[in-house]
Amino acid sequence: MRELSVRATAVHESSTLAVDSLAKKLKAEGKPVVSFGTGEPDFDTPQNIKAAAIQAIKAGQTKYTPAAGLVPLRHAIAKRLLADTGVEYEDSQIVVASGAKHSIFVALMCLLNPGDEVIVPAPYWVTYTESVAMAGGVPVVVNCDEASGFKMTPEQFEAAITPKTKLLILNNPSNPTGMFYDKAELQALADICVKHDMYIMSDEIYYGLLYDNKEFTSVAALSEDIKERTIIVNGVSKSYAMTGWRIGYTASNKQLAKVMANYLSHSTSAPSTISQYASIEALTGDQTSIKIMHDEFEKRRDYIVERMNKIDGVSCIKPDGAFYVMMNMEKLVGRTLGGRVINNGDDFAMAFLEGANVAVVPCSGFGAPMFVRWTYAASMENIKEGLDRLEKFLQA
Repeated sequence: MRELSVRATAVHESSTLAVDSLAKKLKAEGKPVVSFGTGEPDFDTPQNIKAAAIQAIKAGQTKYTPAAGLVPLRHAIAKRLLADTGVEYEDSQIVVASGAKHSIFVALMCLLNPGDEVIVPAPYWVTYTESVAMAGGVPVVVNCDEASGFKMTPEQFEAAITPKTKLLILNNPSNPTGMFYDKAELQALADICVKHDMYIMSDEIYYGLLYDNKEFTSVAALSEDIKERTIIVNGVSKSYAMTGWRIGYTASNKQLAKVMANYLSHSTSAPSTISQYASIEALTGDQTSIKIMHDEFEKRRDYIVERMNKIDGVSCIKPDGAFYVMMNMEKLVGRTLGGRVINNGDDFAMAFLEGANVAVVPCSGFGAPMFVRWTYAASMENIKEGLDRLEKFLQA
């Protein structure tokens, strides 16, 4: 047999999905696994959104839509962005895809030429670097430590730029750290992008999940110069508990939006028509359920951070948003836990899953090998149980 694609075989399995897969396998075998793996709200999709999908089916809204998505959905997205972030887009600048992950992939395929460099602050969501490589680009990782709040400084950013640099990927608030850049911090980074004529991909999927009354600023809101260079990535999966509906979108300049629509027309075409109608309701309907979920996530965050920092051998900093905690396990290096010598987060995650039936995500895939990620998009009952098991596991 002739060899497979070199580019495709170089793609690594998602560490978050790998952990989730193993946890589900153990559960199927009857193990009492508590999972903190995938970033998926434990809430059900709100009833009004599900009802809109059912109504669309009953009304026969089951045909193809334009490749860039239903016009009413693109209009609803533009209105929601204006209401929530103050950034104005025309419907033609919105492109809908099969989840925010797909939106990122399509945008990169339409932006990058072979050898173009893309700056990615670490810790980063595992898909960023893989997608850049899949699109023929070169990910340039800038390491940001816990002391800096896991945030890239303007000095670090400038130092990483070369004549081949084309794009900065920024996730705000961040997966996996939960930290966010405020308006002044964003302005400093955005000014550098304008100075070097670079694009900014601003993944704002968690913008509705920001805590402690912190105020979110979209990069695109800073100036027209910056807006023209910005590709906003967002979707309905996190804030609306619609992960399986697979609706993401981008907002960008008209030229890129047109190229992305063309690309979609020859690859996946538009996402599920039913999911698109459900998303219109999510974005334009009653937003009460969003506030309820937000407030519950904030309570869970406060609990998990306080409790984790009382456990000997591990620690975490308090995230600003999203629903993740980065647990520092550096003090555990060299110990034997669950029959394994712990050298990094991968060893700990496997030992913890095998020895205590708790699934957490090792952050080596996020560029932070001495950390593991917990999600508090899990019930308070499971959070308490997971931390109880952590305490017992470390005392063994």
